[in-house]
Amino acid sequence: MKEKLKSALMLAGLVMAVLLVFMAIYGAFIGPERAKAFFNSPVLSAYWLALTALLAGALVVFRWLVRPRGLLLIHAGCILVLVGAIWGSQAGLELRSRLLGTDNVQTGYMIIHEGDSENRISMEDSYRTVELPFHIKLKDFRVEFYKPEYLEIVTAQGRSKIPVAVGNTCSIGTDLGTITIVRVFENFRISSDGGKETVTDDRQAGYNPALEIMIQNPDKTIATRYVFEKFPNYTYPGDQFLLSYRRSIRDYISEVQVIKDGKVVAEKNIEVNHPLHFGGYHFYQSSYDTRAHRYTVLSVVSDSGLWLVYSGYLLLVAGVFWHFWLRRVFAKRRSEGGVNGY
Repeated sequence: MKEKLKSALMLAGLVMAVLLVFMAIYGAFIGPERAKAFFNSPVLSAYWLALTALLAGALVVFRWLVRPRGLLLIHAGCILVLVGAIWGSQAGLELRSRLLGTDNVQTGYMIIHEGDSENRISMEDSYRTVELPFHIKLKDFRVEFYKPEYLEIVTAQGRSKIPVAVGNTCSIGTDLGTITIVRVFENFRISSDGGKETVTDDRQAGYNPALEIMIQNPDKTIATRYVFEKFPNYTYPGDQFLLSYRRSIRDYISEVQVIKDGKVVAEKNIEVNHPLHFGGYHFYQSSYDTRAHRYTVLSVVSDSGLWLVYSGYLLLVAGVFWHFWLRRVFAKRRSEGGVNGY
């Protein structure tokens, strides 16, 4: 009976390993979203549970997997990785919600306006929201650009560009004259009062980057032009060139505070690849208001089960290191010690 059980476990392990290889290949070709849905489907959930039970059963039945420390660590690490992944999966969160009454979110997003605080996570696949036991306040949002920025000029003779700085001048040809940058606007606004137009840079009211340039024609006449980042390659009637205000985004940053029970308990500048971790969630910089830079969009990801997965990988690496290297080193030292009388 015991031998039949061992044979069944070995056969089941081989079949599951082959299935895992084919599923990994399939998942690599169907795209991340479909792969996520596939590996979290009910059928695959049953597969992960069965694989975890199989590994645990193998440690009980096959004693030769337990005695060598390396093999024990490898198998224990695999079990922890699977348990952590199941615990933090959407199916795991739903099961815990039914059994324990918790209301966790695997993934979602938060939209927070500058100066406001928010504690509601919106689900990505439904209209449901979940409230956190703390608030995230957006103190400030800013976009940083690579320096220098450029004014790009396209003429019949070719393309040229000059760094954006007040006073910079560029010749655009003997028959076209020169261009000089006069002003730089973060939010260009023009108003009319009694027929008189006034140009201002109202940085508190919106986001409309622009340049004011002066064109000195070959006949010494002066013309003023405005170049807007949002409208590249725009040309004024009669002009023989195209102008563009070029800026490349380097980073966008949300300066936030975590508020719990009316007190600020944490602060963080959230940037791309530099998330905030608090209360069992990671908050990533995802998007922002591209028109006025007045709100941020944070992607929220639960870290439930993550530390089990990390611990499993640590055991797995330690087991491989022990099994294929350390045990040989210790065996060699014991052998040399015996030969020399130690």
